[in-house]
Amino acid sequence: MSLTLRTISREQHLAFIQSLSSASHMQVPAWADVKAEWRSESLGWFDERSGQLVGVGLVLYRQLPKIKRYLAYLPEGPVINWYAPNLDDWIQPMLAHLKQQGAFSVKMGPPVIIRRWNAETIKKGIQDQDVKRLRDLEADYIEPRAFEVADKLRRMGWQQGEDGGAGFGDVQPRYVYQVPLANRSLEEVHKNFNQLWRRNIKKAEKAGVEVVQGGYQDLAEWQRLYEITAVRDHFRPRPLSYFQRMWTALNTEDPNRMRLYFARHNGVNLSAATMLIVGGHVWYSYGASDNIGREVRPSNAMQWRMLRDAYALGATVYDLRGISDSLDESDHLFGLIQFKVGTGGQAAEYLGEWDFPLNKLLHKALDIYMSRR
Repeated sequence: MSLTLRTISREQHLAFIQSLSSASHMQVPAWADVKAEWRSESLGWFDERSGQLVGVGLVLYRQLPKIKRYLAYLPEGPVINWYAPNLDDWIQPMLAHLKQQGAFSVKMGPPVIIRRWNAETIKKGIQDQDVKRLRDLEADYIEPRAFEVADKLRRMGWQQGEDGGAGFGDVQPRYVYQVPLANRSLEEVHKNFNQLWRRNIKKAEKAGVEVVQGGYQDLAEWQRLYEITAVRDHFRPRPLSYFQRMWTALNTEDPNRMRLYFARHNGVNLSAATMLIVGGHVWYSYGASDNIGREVRPSNAMQWRMLRDAYALGATVYDLRGISDSLDESDHLFGLIQFKVGTGGQAAEYLGEWDFPLNKLLHKALDIYMSRR
């Protein structure tokens, strides 16, 4: 297949995404509006013979201070056929185009999963003193074609980025936790939860915890819980304006792209979460909780409701997003994987982010600049 690449309209970009069973929420055109501090462009790959659009990419451009050169970033993209034997023919025109646009370096995150580990395997790993990381465990599923993709990228001159760990901040997570929903009944999904999760869901029901959906007007209440969480977990919270922009941008593009949930007890909101939907892929994207009311297990109740809603939407996967690959109980991020493993899903490892220095000197300067921040 001979390919050409050119800038496309947002309408073409969105229509292509809508024709797929799923794609990353960071590759929909509206994500450009969420990341308002970046310049953006929609790219399209066309089959020369048929003239048909066969791939898309959302590129975000961040300008270097004082000079008109850019870092070009395709978060969790581009959306192309990663297993194509002629991967070169997809990637090279993209690099040529981005260079023309003034990019000195390109960063992308192929949405390609290499390995998966089932919850049972991870639990055994946690109990084994010799196991410190997910990679120390034999995977339950390996995608051999993913290794070919990595080899091809290396041969083209791409460099594998630093492991994003749990992926808090702008680097996307390399390890995520997912609950597969395709060809499974809700009863099966619930049965796969561990005992503690099932007990906590019951506890919340008994205590009268109710889970409700919120709207744009409830984002200030979301922010209150989110800022409590930030203090407790020692991270820098995003401002309210970020979530308002996210809501407006994503739901203008598709009225069911972003949802907001609250778990409340006696009329008091105890936890909250945002949910993102693209085709059959549903993400739990941000979570927040108060320091009070934990004994009624609001977070478990909320996750179970979100998972049921995802199922009702016909989702094939409920994605709990980033985890650290550490199985060491003394690691400060261990609680995250422990909470998510309780859902009985799978940990998945992506290929991670890759960099292509178009200008080695500026790329190196950016590396030094980023390492000092």
